[in-house]
Amino acid sequence: MIHLEFRLEQGGFVLDVDERLTGRITALFGPSGAGKTTVLDAIAGLRKPSAGQILIGSRVVHSHVLRISLPPHMRHVGYVTQDVALFPHMDVRRNIEYGRRRGQKLELATVAEMLEIGDLVDRGVSMLSGGERQRVALARALMSAPELLLLDEPLAAVDVELRRRILPYLERVRDSLGVPILYVTHDRDELQRLADQVIVLDRGAVVRSGAPGDALGS
Repeated sequence: MIHLEFRLEQGGFVLDVDERLTGRITALFGPSGAGKTTVLDAIAGLRKPSAGQILIGSRVVHSHVLRISLPPHMRHVGYVTQDVALFPHMDVRRNIEYGRRRGQKLELATVAEMLEIGDLVDRGVSMLSGGERQRVALARALMSAPELLLLDEPLAAVDVELRRRILPYLERVRDSLGVPILYVTHDRDELQRLADQVIVLDRGAVVRSGAPGDALGS
């Protein structure tokens, strides 16, 4: 279980979250500026809450009261951002291996087979299509053996047809590895296909949460 109970203030924006993530994939849904990416950044250790705590399983990764705030590399979180951010000077293999956490047992070959990128590993990043870049970024995140996978609108930059082709890979990660996923999306169809829990944000506050049908009012 992931427990988020924190307040984060940045300029004039205030984000308040008090939720337990119990689904295999929990989706964050809401308008632009609602605070969805800020939630991911706080969990990943890229932004520091002003109050509250964040627990991943039984591990406290942030606690204002206990004065604990683990650096990003100690949180065991995989994060795929909107811009993907692959290293252009490395080939695909080195990009994926860069994410490997010491002692983790997941092999590159396993991840490559799951995401069908085995024939890409010796290519340069500049030779990849948009969908291939997304899958490589996901592979790199998985190689860190994360206890939680954060996906910030990973399909926002691809067209509808490509999105339909990539969704099965996300379902494969969900079903095969058992890593809980927190997923930001603006796409209702995408959300209803992937998520079993939805948190709706607006102006920094949780306005609804629950199963997709309940949270979306459909």
